[in-house]
Amino acid sequence: MEGLARKGGAFKGIMVVLMIMGWQTCALAILIRVGGVQGWNQNVNYTVWSSHQHIYVGDWLYFIFDKHYYNVLEVNKTSYENCNDQGFINNITRGGRDVFQVKEARPYYFLSSGGYCYHGMKVAVNVEDQAPVPSPAPASAQNENASPTNKPAPLILISITTLSIAFISVGGLLLKP
Repeated sequence: MEGLARKGGAFKGIMVVLMIMGWQTCALAILIRVGGVQGWNQNVNYTVWSSHQHIYVGDWLYFIFDKHYYNVLEVNKTSYENCNDQGFINNITRGGRDVFQVKEARPYYFLSSGGYCYHGMKVAVNVEDQAPVPSPAPASAQNENASPTNKPAPLILISITTLSIAFISVGGLLLKP
């Protein structure tokens, strides 16, 4: 019996660590639709689009396209500049609604093969280390009548914490003799 109690305690500890790690990922990573509302398509100026983006380590690039015509290949800078789809690094294409997580701060290069790159279907994104932490507003500038909908983070954190505690409690009950 004592062994099961220890296993239950270890289980709870592991779950807490995993949830904390999950909170950090959820709080920081965002899904970025490449090309905005136009998606991954011809006649989009991806140079202009990417110049307005702030992409950070852990974010997800979301490519939406017609899989019957286009694809998404991660390439190196030289291949990007020359629209060369041979020797690509990674084929992102899975089904036309594909995501790619950027895992390190560096430039990433993507293109569509089949000649579409020559018609502008290529994008270079510069991934930054981490999002800047917003500085708190001065006390005089804060609106005391601000609605709770302007501050969703505490509500989300409370919800996640409550669900986590419930999950740990249920997990602990399942492991007890």
